[in-house]
Amino acid sequence: MKQQRKAALPRYGEYNCVLKYLVEQGFETQCILPPPLTRRTEEIGARNSPDLVCTPFKTLLGSMIEALEAGADVLIMVLGACRLNYFGELQEQILRDMGYSFDFVNLSLYNTGKKRDILRMLKVINPRRSLVKAGKALYDAIQMVQHLDDITSLYYQNCGFDPTGTYPKIYRKFVSDLYDARNLTEIREAYRNASHAFADVNLRKPEDPIRIGIIGDYYTVMDPFSNLEIEQKLADMGVEVHRLMNLSNDMLRNTNNRNKQAVIRRFSEYSMGANSTSDIWQAQYYAERHFDGVIQVKSACCMPETDIMPVLANLSREYKMPILYLTYDSQTSDVGLMTRLEAFYDMVEMRKKVTH
Repeated sequence: MKQQRKAALPRYGEYNCVLKYLVEQGFETQCILPPPLTRRTEEIGARNSPDLVCTPFKTLLGSMIEALEAGADVLIMVLGACRLNYFGELQEQILRDMGYSFDFVNLSLYNTGKKRDILRMLKVINPRRSLVKAGKALYDAIQMVQHLDDITSLYYQNCGFDPTGTYPKIYRKFVSDLYDARNLTEIREAYRNASHAFADVNLRKPEDPIRIGIIGDYYTVMDPFSNLEIEQKLADMGVEVHRLMNLSNDMLRNTNNRNKQAVIRRFSEYSMGANSTSDIWQAQYYAERHFDGVIQVKSACCMPETDIMPVLANLSREYKMPILYLTYDSQTSDVGLMTRLEAFYDMVEMRKKVTH
């Protein structure tokens, strides 16, 4: 690497492969991957966080601490759409009070749309970076995000119907290849190989499988550790799992919230903040396509997700589509989650037999 600095971002599902690529190939800086999220991550984050802050704050803080322990000297805080915009400042102060020394890049401070602010951000990470390489790496990273989201969606829609157990192996190989990718050719090759491998698997999928849509707050719904791998649990029950909320759909494809607000206006006339509009829009999307149920995945103390629950209840009554509301915090147990999922599945299955 041209620069000896070591940059890190907190763990965020499998999106760290994209962030790693951008930091190393675009910013020409070594990327430190924090350890995979564990209970220790949550515990050290919760121990050093305000009590009533939401669970993603605590998880992200714990991951930052583990990144610093792994040798990072530059921390990059992701940009968010709710109080996450303020998280960076508070997390930076907490980490400095704990005695850590590092440079902090809070992306929300550079989200002005002005080129000079983007250059300022790049300068903090690596003053000698190449703008041409950074621009190319950003393009590559966007392609990687879309390929990752497309393969992930395909995986959860079908892995529950693979009797050979081949799907998980293909998916793990795909993600590993993305972490190892050094250029756009390798990114596309990983996507092509995974797509072809999935197509070669003989699935035992019924003509009308149980379909459940997942909605929820931005971090918890997309991070398998934070939601206790709810998508895999449902797939293992024989469910076709759909999750529209991902970076591709929210940031690259369905970015016009005004149009979404118009679609859902009979349920919600105004936005309630964060991704509340997208959540209601997604629930209505699933309902109009006759999904068998929807599960709302939300973090404790997430105000927008709490505010939309009455709206979702109205939507559920009008479309006669059951909705399960799940709230996650650092004390949520795997056993308790399975009990609720199994009960929801049994209810949905019986209802499907009666209505069809």
